[in-house]
Amino acid sequence: MPRCPCHAKRASRRIPSVPEPLHIIRPAESRWLPDLAEVWAFRDLCIALGKRDITLRYRQTVLGIVWVVLQPMIAGGVFSVVFGRVAKLQSGTDSYFLFAYAGFVAWNAFQNTLSRAAGSVLGQGNLVTKVFFPRLVLPISSVMSAAVDFGVGAGSLALIMAMNGSVPGIAVLTAPLWVAVLMAMGLGLGTMAAALSVRFRDVQHALPVFVQLLLYASPVAYATMVVPEAVRPFFLLNPLTGVLDGFRWAVLNTAAPNPIAVGVSLAGALAALAAGAMLFARTERQIADVI
Repeated sequence: MPRCPCHAKRASRRIPSVPEPLHIIRPAESRWLPDLAEVWAFRDLCIALGKRDITLRYRQTVLGIVWVVLQPMIAGGVFSVVFGRVAKLQSGTDSYFLFAYAGFVAWNAFQNTLSRAAGSVLGQGNLVTKVFFPRLVLPISSVMSAAVDFGVGAGSLALIMAMNGSVPGIAVLTAPLWVAVLMAMGLGLGTMAAALSVRFRDVQHALPVFVQLLLYASPVAYATMVVPEAVRPFFLLNPLTGVLDGFRWAVLNTAAPNPIAVGVSLAGALAALAAGAMLFARTERQIADVI
C-alpha cells in the first residue's frame, strides 16, 4: 500500500543532516613545480628537523662540534704539504696553509649541504611513511645544520687569520654572497640526489665518488692561476671555480675571480635549484610508496 506523501515528508525531516567535511585529503597530482606556499606553511617543522639534526649529530661524540674545525685543519695541513711544499704551487698569499684552509671551509659549505640534503629523505623514512607534510621540507632542513657547521669553520678561519696577521679588505662584505651561492648549489644537487636515491639506491654509492672527484677538479687546494692556460677556459666552466675564487678573494685579498667564472657559478646555482625543485616535485607522490 503506498504511503501518504505527507508521511514521507515528515520522515525525511527526522533524518539528521550530515555536516560537510572541513578538509578533504586527496593524493597530490604529479606536477613539475613544488607548492612553495605549502612548504612555507610547514616552516616550523623545517626548523625543528634542522635543530634535531644539529643536536643528534654530535650527541655521542667526545669532541663534539670540534670535528667541524679539525676536518678543514687536517685537510689544510695535508694540502699545504702536497701542493705547497712538494708541488711548489703558488697561492698568492704568504701562508699556503691559510690559503688551503679557507678553500676547504668554503668547500665544506657546499659539500655538507649536498651530502645532507641527498640523504635526508632516506634518513627520515619512518616519518615519510606515517605523517603527511611536504617532502621538500626534508632537504631544506639540512641547510640549517650545514650553516651552523660553516659558522664554526668561519670562526676558526677568522682566528687563524688574526694569529697570522692577515686582515681582510672591504671585499669581505661579499663573503656571505659567495657562501649563499655555494649552499644553493649544494641544496639543488642534493635535492636531485634525494629524489633519485629513493628509487635508485646506487645514487648513494655514486655520490661520494662524484664529490671526491669534484674536490680535485675545483680550486680548493690550488689557485686557478696555476692551471695551464691551454685548459683554463674549460676549467672556468666548472660552476665551483668562480665562487671558490670569490670567497678567497673576499677573505684573503687574493686575485679577483674571473667574471665569466662568476657568471657560470651564478647560473649553475640557479639551474641546480630549479632542476632539483622540479625533479623533486615530479617524484614526490611516489616517495612514500617506494621508500
